[in-house]
Amino acid sequence: MLALILCGITSLASAGQQEINRSGRLTATAARKTASRRQAPDTLSPDDGLSIIAAALDSRVHLSRSDCSHLVQSIYVRAGFPYSYARSSDLYVGTEEFVRVTRPQPGDLVVWRGHVGIVVNPAQHVFFSAMRASAGIDAYDAPYWKRRGQVRFYRYLKRGGTKSQNRLVLTDQDK
Repeated sequence: MLALILCGITSLASAGQQEINRSGRLTATAARKTASRRQAPDTLSPDDGLSIIAAALDSRVHLSRSDCSHLVQSIYVRAGFPYSYARSSDLYVGTEEFVRVTRPQPGDLVVWRGHVGIVVNPAQHVFFSAMRASAGIDAYDAPYWKRRGQVRFYRYLKRGGTKSQNRLVLTDQDK
C-alpha cells in the first residue's frame, strides 16, 4: 500500500518538474500557479496536503475504530490540522473548518453521504480511507464510489473561517 501511495505522490512531483524550462527557470504557467497558491493563505497549500498524506502513512495511525470519519480526523490531527470531529454526513453538507472546492489537491477531503477519505492524487483520482477490512486506497471515480452518489471535495481552513454549509467557494487554486 505504501508503494502505491508513494507512486501517486511521485507522479505529482514529476508534473511540477515539467514546468521548469531548460534554463532552470519556472515557466509562466508554473509562476502563476505558485503566485495563486500564495493568494489563498486561509486554506491548505499543496505542501500541507502532502503533510496530511505523510501522516496517513505513519505506522502509528491505524484503524482503531471501523469508522472512516474518525480515521480521517486522527490523520489531520497527527499532521497538525485539528478540527472538531464530524461524521461524514455532516462533512458532506459542510462544516466551519472546511470549504468546498471544485478541483481537489492532495490532502483535501473526498466526501460522499456516509463516507469520507483523503485525496492522495487528484490526477489519478486516488484517495485514502477506511475500507472494508482496513485502511487503503481506491479511485474515487471507480464504479462502487460512483454508485454512492455525488462526490464532494473540501479543503481545510487554517484559521476557522465562516460556516460553509455546502456553500461552494472557488479558491484561487480552483480558478
